[in-house]
Amino acid sequence: MTLTPPAVAGRTADDVRRRALAAFLRSRRERISPEQAGLPRGPRRRTPGLRREEVAQLAAVGVTWYTWLEQAREIQVSAQVLDAVARALMLDRGERSHLFALAGVVDPLPGTDSTAVTPALRRMLDALEPLPACLQNARYDILAYNRMYGRLMCDLDALPPEERNCLWLHFVSPEWRAAAVNGEEARRAMAAKFRSSMAEHIAEPAWKCLLRRLLDASEEFRQLWAEHEVVSVDVHKAAILNVPRAGLMRLDHTSLWTGPTPGTRLITFTPADAESDRALRRLHAQVSAGDRPGPGDDCAG
Repeated sequence: MTLTPPAVAGRTADDVRRRALAAFLRSRRERISPEQAGLPRGPRRRTPGLRREEVAQLAAVGVTWYTWLEQAREIQVSAQVLDAVARALMLDRGERSHLFALAGVVDPLPGTDSTAVTPALRRMLDALEPLPACLQNARYDILAYNRMYGRLMCDLDALPPEERNCLWLHFVSPEWRAAAVNGEEARRAMAAKFRSSMAEHIAEPAWKCLLRRLLDASEEFRQLWAEHEVVSVDVHKAAILNVPRAGLMRLDHTSLWTGPTPGTRLITFTPADAESDRALRRLHAQVSAGDRPGPGDDCAG
């Protein structure tokens, strides 16, 4: 007869998962130095890595709540809070997936693929060159794009999937902000459109997660969000971009829904004048030749 140790006998599957989650969080917290997290080391530091209160501070969550999480207490964990903890602990994609799996929560960040991006839509994106084109969802996640769009805004291939979001890039990326000539106007409009769209998705984790990330990362977004402005998602103005090694472009924006209801949309940019057309063709020549931005080149958006 096999005897089950008393400490294990009463455990449920949820107990085991919470303990594994707690151990995983501790291991990742202990491997990050204060300097890596942008915090002062301070005197008399005996804890390897970060302290619990420092992780709570970085993730903007309560110290008691985070302590209970590492103690495997039975507490509720939301997707947006787990997202903040994952960013505070600098988890890579695999570690982040493991964190959400242990917590029993669906990760709201977009993956590397989407069922909305069919092979036919991918062929359409390629066929639209030299026009920049992409597929986005209502949350501004960039689901797929052709080579021209990938170089028009920035080197999108170099970014992780979770950063391929137009709202995030417009408000957080220094390169996009510097290159967008009418960026202030565009950011105000995008924040208002996001608020309009979010009314139908207000309880969805992916939307709440993106909102929290933007509020945490951008003072400008926090100010615009507090104004409660709303704009129809169908209202578009020309984008004015200063693209390195190509020149100034004024591009008209066209957005077409790919289904019977608003969701995934095909977005294309067409030159508004002859000068923009020439600049776009210069960029296309660079893309076709395989040129990529060098260390001294800025990105555009």
